Amino acid sequence: MSYTSLVIIPTYNEKENIEKLIRRIFSLSVPFDILIIDDGSPDKTAEIVKHLQNTEFKETLNLLERPGKLGLGTAYITGFKWALKHNYDLIFEMDADFSHNPKDLVKLYDASLNGADLAIGSRYKSGVNVVNWPMGRVLMSYFASAYVRFVTGMNIRDTTAGFKCYKSIVLKTLNFDKIKFKGYAFQIEMKFAVWSLGFNIVEIPIIFTDRREGSSKMSGGIFNEALWGVLKMKIQSFFKTYKIKTS
Repeated sequence: MSYTSLVIIPTYNEKENIEKLIRRIFSLSVPFDILIIDDGSPDKTAEIVKHLQNTEFKETLNLLERPGKLGLGTAYITGFKWALKHNYDLIFEMDADFSHNPKDLVKLYDASLNGADLAIGSRYKSGVNVVNWPMGRVLMSYFASAYVRFVTGMNIRDTTAGFKCYKSIVLKTLNFDKIKFKGYAFQIEMKFAVWSLGFNIVEIPIIFTDRREGSSKMSGGIFNEALWGVLKMKIQSFFKTYKIKTS
């Protein structure tokens, strides 16, 4: 069995990384299409993508341009809707900065072939596998995942992971209008929704390497959103029933 696969990559000022990343993904043993969602990068990331589209990857490289920074969550939901419209079987999320090793896309693909409805590239499934982060940030991330597990009850080691693969049936089942977070807490909310619906979630150990080029998009506000937003999300879940959406 083989699946049609799409890798969704949101970008903002990633000119140092984007061409190298695209070429690495297209060199893998498993065929992947790519969808870049660029939020008006001033450094002309989108122009690099357009050039590659027009010269080498006309059928497999896709680009959606948005007028400005509209949030990570809205970028992925835009990508999910595009993927479902184009009938992809597997839909992947990954960062543009090489913090996720492109080779690990194959691991997530294989996990999906073996029954995972949501495969997560996990930094914390087998210890702490993070490279180039200061200790303070490692501890903050690790204990943030522990906090989310405590509040939500999810048995997921890396609750904030952004390297994932969804089977299309999962995204067809979710009601995107009910997903409220736009920042990095979006990753938690999506996992919570998938877990609440009873899908099979599998964590695959990966090594996460902090970016070497470009600038980080992380901020204190991101962690505040996750801290208070997760608590609110769990409380609200007591007053609703998770059901498969109807068309």
